[in-house]
Amino acid sequence: MNIANLLTSFRILCIPLLVFFFYLPVPWGQTTAALIFAVVGWTDWFDGWVARKFNMQSPLGEFLDPVADKLMVAASLVLLVEQHATFWIAGPALVIISREITVSALREWMAEYGKRSEIKVVYIAKLKTLMQLSAIFFLLLSGKEAEIVSFWDHSLLYIWGYIFLYTAVTLTLWSMYIYLKAAWPMLLAKK
Repeated sequence: MNIANLLTSFRILCIPLLVFFFYLPVPWGQTTAALIFAVVGWTDWFDGWVARKFNMQSPLGEFLDPVADKLMVAASLVLLVEQHATFWIAGPALVIISREITVSALREWMAEYGKRSEIKVVYIAKLKTLMQLSAIFFLLLSGKEAEIVSFWDHSLLYIWGYIFLYTAVTLTLWSMYIYLKAAWPMLLAKK
């Protein structure tokens, strides 16, 4: 265990905390959940920087980092789908979660053939993650139960949340296309 892996583990341990505050029946509970999500999102970038800067990259970190990302995003999207109960949130959540499962399965399958390196993370996927994190933060913060600073208008937060969410969905589909295109020759090859 090194500092980078501890930060990644911290992100995973924050998921139950986020859910707890999301459902805590106090005016500041949902705002706290949004702030926890923001800290975890920032920590996602920071643990990678620490690992590269101080040469702390490890197989454990390479495994835990994407798991932490996917767990936090999926858990938060489930909360938002329940809270908003609308197709306009559920549809994008389904696309995002389905893409994560598909690409993870594709990477695992490619690894079995020693070709995992052919579907490395692309820049679009990093941008997609940033858009997802931004969307979830704004949508958590804009929830009807969230108590936010009075100068913020909830409708403005919703608008930004939806802009980021639909940008994330576009990038989600685009990055999945790039990965599937790279793997397509292998998928069609004879055994």
